[in-house]
Amino acid sequence: MKKASRTNWKKIKSMKDREIDFSDIPELADDFFKGAVLWPGKKKQITIRLDPDILDFYKGAGRGYQSRINNVLRRYMEAFDLKEKQARYSIKKRSGK
Repeated sequence: MKKASRTNWKKIKSMKDREIDFSDIPELADDFFKGAVLWPGKKKQITIRLDPDILDFYKGAGRGYQSRINNVLRRYMEAFDLKEKQARYSIKKRSGK
């Protein structure tokens, strides 16, 4: 059985923003959003052909295997993008631009 909430939700819902006490919430540092990534948007459904052993590996971990495959592809893309940026920076640095 779910434990009943002791929160006075009517009071919370009726409060104006200016009535909320934020004094116990720490200020955000300037670099708080430094590692933030813009959400890429709604996922698109596609058909992809994978080797059977790769599919078995991801499916073997249970539900969410498609999300795990997506995460691996995202990390690869991010690593590739980082190497590309580093290569461009290295070329500019050597050429003095």
